Amino acid sequence: MISCKEATRLASLQMERKLSWLERLQFRLHLVICVGCRRTEKQFAFMRQAMGTWMNQTD
Repeated sequence: MISCKEATRLASLQMERKLSWLERLQFRLHLVICVGCRRTEKQFAFMRQAMGTWMNQTD
């Protein structure tokens, strides 16, 4: 099982590139048991969406 630190790294990394099948498996298994990392993943997605909206408004 991966640590929360590693799960957070993967949550961030998946915003930049597609995770390998092993990374995805490890990450998803960790999310099954860790509510904190599930929240972190949702926060990263929200920040990405908010930044995209903000960037589109500055064009």
